[in-house]
Formats: sequence, C-alpha cells, structure tokens
Amino acid sequence: MKLLYRTTLFILLVASAFSCKKYVQKQEQNAALSIMTNGLWYVSGYKQATTDITASFSGYLFKFDANNTVTGTLGNSATTGQWSDDLVARTITADFPGAGQPLVNLNATWRITDSYVDSVSARYTDTVNHVTDYLQLKKQ
Repeated sequence: MKLLYRTTLFILLVASAFSCKKYVQKQEQNAALSIMTNGLWYVSGYKQATTDITASFSGYLFKFDANNTVTGTLGNSATTGQWSDDLVARTITADFPGAGQPLVNLNATWRITDSYVDSVSARYTDTVNHVTDYLQLKKQ
C-alpha cells in the first residue's frame, strides 16, 4: 500500500511539474505576443553583410497583430504579410508575399539575438550565399 501511495504521489508530482512548465511557457508566449502586438515598430537598423540599408526602410511602420498578420505602412500605402514566433528557438519569421524592395528583405526566419520590451535585434544567414543580415526593430 505504501508503494502504491508513493508511486501515485510521484506521478502526481511529475504531472504537476509538466503542467507548471506548460503554464509558464504559455505565460511567456502571452507576454511576448502582448509586447509585439501593442504599438508600432520601425526598422532602426538593417545591414546586409556590411552594407547598411536602414535608410531604405525610412518612414515604414509595422503593426503586428495577434492573428499573425503584419502590416508595413509607408504613408498611405500598406503591405500585408504574415509573421510567427518561436520562443523556444528564439526566432521570428516574416513573409510579405509578392513584396518588392525593401520589404522583401524581411522575408526570413530571424534568429533573435537580443530583445527588450521596446526593441529586438536579430540576424539571418542566407544558406545559399552564406551572407548574414542584421536587423534591429524599435517600438515607436
């Protein structure tokens, strides 16, 4: 009987630990989503290898929505795309289908190298040309 009690207690503790971990992960996901979707973002830095192309994003503002839609707006012109994040892998993926310059440069899975509530730094390495792009977003 004691063995059954201990086994049951152990199973409950293990299940509880997994449940707590999932809860914590869900809370982290909710916090990240809130940070991304509240406010507008702009490109504060973009380097393709060693070439700084930040100026090509001048005036663009980005709105990330909870339904994984992202809208890039320049003046009265808006381009819609998709975005997703992976907190475990520390990545964010953006896709603006059919977009021209400069938005096409954002179409990638970016590895987050640094993040705060008002800024994100990331990099993407092209597996064909082996060139690394560096991106910095700031909240307006």
